[in-house]
Amino acid sequence: MQLPPIDLRLALELLGLIIFATVHGYGAAWLAVRMLFRPHRPVQLFGVTVWPQGMIPRHRERLAQTIGNAVGNELVSQETVVDALFETNFFRRKVDDLVGSYTRTLLDTPHSSFIEALPAGVRAPVLDAISAFQLRLADYIAGILRSEETAAAVNNFIDRRVDEILAQRLSEVLNEEAAGEILGFVESRFRNIVNERGFEQRIRDFVGARVDELAHSQATLAELFTSETVALLKERIDSQLGPIVQHLSEIATNPKTRTQIGALIKREVDDYYAQLSFFKKIFVSRDRIHGEVDEMVNKTLPRRVEEFLRGAAFAQEAEAFLDSMIDTVLAKPLNELVGKIEPDKLEMLKEQVATRLLAIAQGTELATTISSYTTDALTRVRPHTLRAILEHANPDSAERLKSFLSKALLSVLAREETSNTINNILSSQIERLLITPIGRLSDHIPAQT
Repeated sequence: MQLPPIDLRLALELLGLIIFATVHGYGAAWLAVRMLFRPHRPVQLFGVTVWPQGMIPRHRERLAQTIGNAVGNELVSQETVVDALFETNFFRRKVDDLVGSYTRTLLDTPHSSFIEALPAGVRAPVLDAISAFQLRLADYIAGILRSEETAAAVNNFIDRRVDEILAQRLSEVLNEEAAGEILGFVESRFRNIVNERGFEQRIRDFVGARVDELAHSQATLAELFTSETVALLKERIDSQLGPIVQHLSEIATNPKTRTQIGALIKREVDDYYAQLSFFKKIFVSRDRIHGEVDEMVNKTLPRRVEEFLRGAAFAQEAEAFLDSMIDTVLAKPLNELVGKIEPDKLEMLKEQVATRLLAIAQGTELATTISSYTTDALTRVRPHTLRAILEHANPDSAERLKSFLSKALLSVLAREETSNTINNILSSQIERLLITPIGRLSDHIPAQT
């Protein structure tokens, strides 16, 4: 069967209708969709709306509420959302992950210094505020250090601390080991001093200087000694009067002395007898006189001498004589006493004194004495409290110590250098805080935190 021929005109019309319908439908759909979303705001001309707002922007809130209700009520219920968030730990995991991520980022991020972290516009006012704060802080510190409250606080603090310290026994502060160390230090220090190089020369120079000073001094011995010392010296010398009398009595009554006295008297008798006339010699017997002299020297003289020497009158006269001699010697200037010594003998005296002092200082007896004295002193004072030790030296020592410490500390606090030092320290710390890089916060926080 043969198809009829195609009419070209009809075909073009049909094709045109199809194209027109397609373009018309696309344009209508595009315009409809665009009118749903466009324009976002109504277009007005001279206050008159010439193109209304799109449908969806105009009814956006109601559409959102409708969609939310549809989703919440139809798709996902409230119970489902609550169960998904809280029952399955979903919300907890998300919050933990969010907080952990933010914390790790915050802690591991290197931070610059505080000054560099400030915005450029805020940096100058902040620095000015910090400077003003430092000035006010300096004035405040200076006022506080000089205030009466500070003085009262310092006095109370020192009183309390000194009382606490003085209430302790020395044995609590100074144990056996410390006492041994002190003793060892004293012994070693003494040995080092007496055996060090130049010690001998210093002793000789010291002795020479003192002797030369005494040789040229116009002072008397009485000025060098106190009245109590002079009285003690006289008392000691007077106490030796008994042995002196005994010694004098022995000297005066021993056979040799009696023989010498008898010989002197007999010589005088012989000289006197030789001058007598012959007639007188008949009546005076020289042998008889010699016999009486021997009897007097051997019997009467010792008894008389001993009675006289042991008598109260001789004791008083001897004491007065010794005291007057002491006063006479003490009243003489030192340059007269020392100046009478010849230069050679004076140098010999210096050498002897220096040698004797060196022998005493470097001898074992003095070292042993110092060690024993130190040990005994530590043993005696260790059971006592520090307050008792100080009060034994001076009853007012505790109060004087408190007063001294309070005045010393308050004088230091009141000085301008103290407040300046404190302010400089605070200023340097503040400046260091401002310019020091902060770094990672994790480096400043303990790992347990």
